[in-house]
Amino acid sequence: MSEDDVKALQKEVSQKKRIATEWASQIHDLVEDRLMTGYNDLPELARQTVAACEAWAAAKAKLDQVGA
Repeated sequence: MSEDDVKALQKEVSQKKRIATEWASQIHDLVEDRLMTGYNDLPELARQTVAACEAWAAAKAKLDQVGA
């Protein structure tokens, strides 16, 4: 795998981590600001957060396999 390929994988991992963090932040904001009125949104936010974390974990595992 070329150096450019490794850099692309690193960028992908960073992007997926950012996306997962953004979903988690939405959960945090809901809990802090509007839990009693927005609790029905929690299952969907949790589902999206888990999916984003799984995408990050898959990308990270791929990066780890190349030893970067």
